[in-house]
Amino acid sequence: MRRTIMGILMLLNLAGCSNIPSGIEAVQNFNVSRYQGKWYEIARLDHSFERGLTDVYTIYSLRKDGGINVLNRGFDKAGGKWKQVRGRAYFTKGKTVGRLKVTFFWPFYGGYNVISLDSDNYSYALVCGPTKSYLWILAREKTPSKSIIDKLIKKAANAGFDVEGLIFVQQERSDS
Repeated sequence: MRRTIMGILMLLNLAGCSNIPSGIEAVQNFNVSRYQGKWYEIARLDHSFERGLTDVYTIYSLRKDGGINVLNRGFDKAGGKWKQVRGRAYFTKGKTVGRLKVTFFWPFYGGYNVISLDSDNYSYALVCGPTKSYLWILAREKTPSKSIIDKLIKKAANAGFDVEGLIFVQQERSDS
């Protein structure tokens, strides 16, 4: 867990703010009420704070102060146990734009940018951090269709992300 905490702290320190990568746009008409709930991590670019974790998911819930509670959880196969970290996120461009800043260790914030979203059902999303080194494919179910995954990978590649470096997350445990 210490490695996870240090990795997240390094990310937030290096990012230093809640930016979005140059040339990337966050989704408009974002609805936080529809976004809340459980999202499974389908794929990600490699980072030390998630390395070795399987069955990763995040639960988003509304805060009374207008922000979002964030619970990230993943299974550490090597250690044989669940690891989790709690944080909070706040909108940076209004509540209808998918640009947020997230903190797991106040006062350090990093960018959380929803750059593609299933606007009909809120069933999948493409999220990036403050640079193109941070990318996640999220879905409401553990195994979205190949066509959805391919669509999101193509969008990320067209935006200049290193999709060859994507790690596909095992989602096999039922005791999450």
